[in-house]
Amino acid sequence: MTTLSHQMPALKPSGLNALGLVFNICRQSRTHGPGLRTTVYFKGCPLDCWWCHSPEGQSPYPEVMINEKRCVRCGVCVTNCPIDAITPEECAMTTNREICTVCGTCTENCEAGAREMIGRRLTAEELLAEIEADRPIYEQTGGGTTFSGGEPLIQRPFLQAVLVGCQERGIHTALDTTGFAPWEAVDSIRPYVDLFLYNVQLVDDRRHIQYTGVSNKLILENLRRLSDLGHPIVLRAPIIAGINDDGQSVSELCELVASLRLERVELLPYQPAPAGKYEALARPGRLPELRAPASETLAGLAECLSHSGLPVAILT
Repeated sequence: MTTLSHQMPALKPSGLNALGLVFNICRQSRTHGPGLRTTVYFKGCPLDCWWCHSPEGQSPYPEVMINEKRCVRCGVCVTNCPIDAITPEECAMTTNREICTVCGTCTENCEAGAREMIGRRLTAEELLAEIEADRPIYEQTGGGTTFSGGEPLIQRPFLQAVLVGCQERGIHTALDTTGFAPWEAVDSIRPYVDLFLYNVQLVDDRRHIQYTGVSNKLILENLRRLSDLGHPIVLRAPIIAGINDDGQSVSELCELVASLRLERVELLPYQPAPAGKYEALARPGRLPELRAPASETLAGLAECLSHSGLPVAILT
């Protein structure tokens, strides 16, 4: 199993020259804030959630994703690899990831699309140009841009530069975050965020550590601070059968929601990662038997949460 380091590599330039690493830019997204939005996915996440459906966003470094089913065994990757990290086998072209430098040569020359570079370095200025290209859509639908991941806060200088640039251009911003960062990082970007999409995995700290690898004390503290300061917040809660759909977890979530100033609550029933993603990154999925909660459980949770007087939505 590949061991992930969640420490973000230093990307020193600041302002519009600030460098960041993103792994996807999704246009006309409907589930990350109001209107149609350009959602930018930052690479790297300090949490290691068992149910993560975007494993390509976990590592803060570029990666090569290999889909063996698409491989036609033409051998071009073997010929072009500058360090001979790829070996032809009977059924596949095997990559030695221990020596692979992720130079991208094999992905550039793979006409079958079996090899894909995950992670693109951009300056804040370059990303802002891509965001601004969708301005007509924002103006027509009341949309904007959303920064997701991974966890955008681990690339704070880059995130802040792009947020400031969006504010200067009058583009609505949303931050889809786990909130797992020092308050100083959150405090430095909050003036430029129009809407927080704040993810709460579990309220019980012991179980949060078990299933995500980190304590939720900082997450909940930052959430309460943002709430007390009056920031618009949509609380988002992934719901996974057998992990956080039990009576205790539901009760804890309802109590938390009742104690906060929120815009709304969104429940995200568990959805598995697209087939083969973990295998393509040479990382095993944690629990292949994970499943979505029963519809009756979701309905009961939504009813409990609605007692707080907030709108509750179940996203599918």
